[in-house]
Amino acid sequence: MRSTDETGGESFVESLTVRAAEAADAEAMADLYTAARVAAVPQMPPALHTNAEDRAWMAARLADGDHEAWVAEDAGALLGYALFTETWLDHLFIRPDRTGSGVGGVLLELVKSLRPRGFALWVFETNLGARRFYARHGLLELERTDGATNEEKAPDVRMAWPGEDPVAALRGWIDEVDDQLAPMLARRAALTAAVQQFKAVPGSRDLDRERELAERMAQQAPALGTARLERIMHTVITESLDAATEPGTPGPP
Repeated sequence: MRSTDETGGESFVESLTVRAAEAADAEAMADLYTAARVAAVPQMPPALHTNAEDRAWMAARLADGDHEAWVAEDAGALLGYALFTETWLDHLFIRPDRTGSGVGGVLLELVKSLRPRGFALWVFETNLGARRFYARHGLLELERTDGATNEEKAPDVRMAWPGEDPVAALRGWIDEVDDQLAPMLARRAALTAAVQQFKAVPGSRDLDRERELAERMAQQAPALGTARLERIMHTVITESLDAATEPGTPGPP
């Protein structure tokens, strides 16, 4: 399940009690999740699991040693909960009839205090209320996807709170991307070198093909746009061709 949600406003529940969740809370938390997902349609796509499956999933998360959870209560009644790991906020859900009461804000600020180095979450692109809520609380929108990797296959947005040292957190996330980018560039260069031996004119460029490449990439990275991606890939291909002609350059693995 990849869904984090809170659509409430900023008023406050004076009698709110917040405590660490226990194994015995799993059923009530799962029931709240099931109800919240039903109430959130169409802002969120319909959930794909039954309540029984939600209960089993929640019990497993509370027992796996990787997740921490906190619940918010009013006179013993569960109003909302947050479920998170060291780096991800997996769930933030509020009972449907108590959204707008400030419970979500209290739980989110609690998660911030417990994860001062920052954390990320996924929210469905269509869930504009949740996106506004997180933005009000200082979270940044860092990535959009077409939803291919989530269960509902619905476009989503990765948001993040960069913690008490935003520069350090953002640089850390940049480093993670760069660590993934380097081997991809190496593979791209190796393939560019390999194809030259089969071309009628080695080193020649197919600008129409490069334009099509940029257009295809722009569908996955619309913020960059076709023109910018075309310039980026022109440089990548140019440097790959240059590397292929250097003496001693290793061939493809």
